[in-house]
Amino acid sequence: MTFWTKIAGFILRNRYLVLALIIGITAYLVTQTNKIRFSYSEANLLPENHEVNLEYNKFLEIFGEEGNLIILGLKDSTVFEVEKFNAWNELARQLDSTPQVELTVSITDIKKLEADRKKRKFVITPLFEKTPSKQEDIENIKKQLFEKLPFYDNILYNGEGTIQTAIYLKKDIVNTPERADFIEQKLIPLVEKFEEDNNLQVRMSGMPYIRTLNSKNIAEEMLLFVGGALLITAIIFFFFFRSFRATFITLLVVGVGVTWAFGFIGLLGYELTVLTALIPPLIIVIGVPNAVFLINKYQQEVKKHGNQAKSLQRVISKIGNATLMTNITTASGFATFVFVKSQLLREFGILASINIISIFILALLIIPILYSFMPLPQKKHLNHLEKKWMENVVNWMERTVRHHRIAIYITTVVIIILSMSGLALIRVSGSLIEDMPKGKQFYKDIKFFETEFGGIMPLEILIDTKKKKGVMKLSTLKKMEKLIETIETFPELSKPISVNNLVKYSKQAFYKGNPKYYQLPTSQEQSAIFAYTKNSDGNSGMLKNFVDSTGRYARITTFMKDVGTDKMDIIQERLNAVIQKQFPDNKFEVSMTGKALVFLKGTNYLIRNLVISLSLAIFLISIFMAWMFRSLEMILISLIPNMLPLLMTAGLMGFFDIPIKPSTILVFSIAFGISVDDTIHFLAKYRQELLANNWRIKPAVYSALKETGVSMFYTSIVLFFGFLVFTVSSFGGTIALGGLVSVTLLLAMVSNLLLLPSLLLSFEKKIANKKVLKETNFKILPPKEKTEK
Repeated sequence: MTFWTKIAGFILRNRYLVLALIIGITAYLVTQTNKIRFSYSEANLLPENHEVNLEYNKFLEIFGEEGNLIILGLKDSTVFEVEKFNAWNELARQLDSTPQVELTVSITDIKKLEADRKKRKFVITPLFEKTPSKQEDIENIKKQLFEKLPFYDNILYNGEGTIQTAIYLKKDIVNTPERADFIEQKLIPLVEKFEEDNNLQVRMSGMPYIRTLNSKNIAEEMLLFVGGALLITAIIFFFFFRSFRATFITLLVVGVGVTWAFGFIGLLGYELTVLTALIPPLIIVIGVPNAVFLINKYQQEVKKHGNQAKSLQRVISKIGNATLMTNITTASGFATFVFVKSQLLREFGILASINIISIFILALLIIPILYSFMPLPQKKHLNHLEKKWMENVVNWMERTVRHHRIAIYITTVVIIILSMSGLALIRVSGSLIEDMPKGKQFYKDIKFFETEFGGIMPLEILIDTKKKKGVMKLSTLKKMEKLIETIETFPELSKPISVNNLVKYSKQAFYKGNPKYYQLPTSQEQSAIFAYTKNSDGNSGMLKNFVDSTGRYARITTFMKDVGTDKMDIIQERLNAVIQKQFPDNKFEVSMTGKALVFLKGTNYLIRNLVISLSLAIFLISIFMAWMFRSLEMILISLIPNMLPLLMTAGLMGFFDIPIKPSTILVFSIAFGISVDDTIHFLAKYRQELLANNWRIKPAVYSALKETGVSMFYTSIVLFFGFLVFTVSSFGGTIALGGLVSVTLLLAMVSNLLLLPSLLLSFEKKIANKKVLKETNFKILPPKEKTEK
């Protein structure tokens, strides 16, 4: 009695105990779903100790959280009518009074800097003290704002007449659920009421706002994917098997699997991100093929001899063994992410591999046990095994392999050449917002602020003068000005904000508010102006956002448009050239940071990790094939049909300009992990047929093709449409992921059913002889019984 026969006997004899155990584990994991948390910050693709992260954390230590700004924008000349103007300012006051807001900066908050000659100090006065009641008052405010206060240019207004209000959230709530509560329950209702009352469209943006709406979108889409995947796989499954019973059992298995997936997310304390949200629908798509192989085998056995106990025992002992190997290889493909240093990928790899093994165990236990309580399938449920069209498809594959192998090889070579051409065109993108739903209003608002104010994603430059009060030296300010001038030459970056703006404003105030003096002071003017600054009230409050308390560190803040890694590399290169020229290493330390830059750097890091994880997956599969066949040729033969679809997918990405980015980078690992399943199922059956056919390769190949062709076709169609569900997403990356994986798996099926058997036949003299098989200790499938020949 083999090991798997014993397993089958144990499962069927103890079916009540097994079901009770499954119910108990499911109930426990349901309780863990309460611990699921949404991610309230951008995905950090870099390890904690990476240089880019260390620089970012240093910046946060000095200046605090930089992603706490929400912006409201208006581009409508009627806002300068008395009633609407006052309503706009009242909206800012209402938001300022909420406990989650640190401060707001709007037109009503504008302060003018003026020089008090008698006391030799600067004083701060409001732009207007009384609520304007006449249009004349507002025209005066407009004139001062747009013509006499360049300090606020691109902060509260632009040259096109667009105005904005800046809302700074308290830094300790930015990465907490309280942020989402404020935005959904207070900010959005207040803005919507203002829009309705004043017939104006308010644009909203800023990283806290974008992240909140993005998280909400992810949650909604995850439920859509789960429902869609269940529906589409159920329809296809029923179409193939024409059995409500088989469809119900399959849905029950994947339903429990999805419950376990959510439970594991909560149990392990992982956050719900764009990647972890893919796990539940992924489990449905991967779980259904397990059911296809198990149910198909059960029905084949019932049709063969009509003995239910014998059929169920063989389902577990034969298909269970092969399916275990396919699930282990799939899980191994995902588990390779565990070895990368990116926490985001590591969590995805751990969850995916655990749940893939879980769904295999659930299918292996639930399907035979439930069938054991049911009567034998009726003849109409077995008719699909004799479908003429399916038989014609399998016969066509056999004829092609038998008579047209040269054509298969020529086609393969042509595909490789074309794919390599496409691969050369592939580009890398690390944009934070490229994948965001382009039909959603918040994406349109992002583009609005890019056009009007130059972007919403902060890019920070941290300058360490290595001396206390080193920032306020005129020589340092002039060096910063050179860097600022370079930043302003890039259309992808907004006008920067720094201490220089405040120093220029001080000079303008010193010269009675004349805007032509909005510039850095000369060395002769410096001492007089700085003397006024030292005597000023609230000076430290104005400076604290630009210079640290010791005067050693300064920041230059600019905002980026939606740029990819290629453009950002050019920008960085030019800025670094200016930095090296203006800030010598022995006197200064300058670093570029900010969430957007961290994300861009993380993308490049992720690509290197993809190469490592994919190479590791290929290595693991190679070891497995070597263990099965003790043949180097067999390793190559088994890998080629799986590498070809990956190469074709990369070529398609190049030709259709689908960039490699965090969302599409998983295509290769997912597709390779799943497509290898077909290879293992085919080779497992091929090996069994070799033993049954006295090591004659040709009959073994054709028998394996006939028996596995149907199941492989079914599973590939299920997988194709299952992953196609992701294309209904509003996230560009998820759409690309679904479409690319679907196409890759379809190509993998064709490759495994045409190229793989062709290679086996062409290299028959060099592989899998009797000696090799006798030396192999591991038996993936037991020999066929004599009665089955």
